[in-house]
Amino acid sequence: MSIVIVGGNECMECQYKEICKKHGCKAKVFTKERGNVGKKMGCPDLLVMFTNTVSHKMMNTAVAEAKRKNVEVAWVHSSSASALKTLLSQYV
Repeated sequence: MSIVIVGGNECMECQYKEICKKHGCKAKVFTKERGNVGKKMGCPDLLVMFTNTVSHKMMNTAVAEAKRKNVEVAWVHSSSASALKTLLSQYV
């Protein structure tokens, strides 16, 4: 299963990827907008939005691309490791 994470803390990017790896998922993490996120995200199985730590522009771009590609979007307010673990245990 491939996952794209938008938002979150920059210092936790490696932890997000490691948590996804432990759940058998491959993850791309975008904490800051470096170029067009919509083009870089590809076609994942799940888009995780950490709503507390993402800009509106980045969120709108990622959600529009997800709708265009029929990708499920999971909204999570907290960008903590435990919130990601809880979410992945529901989806994986």
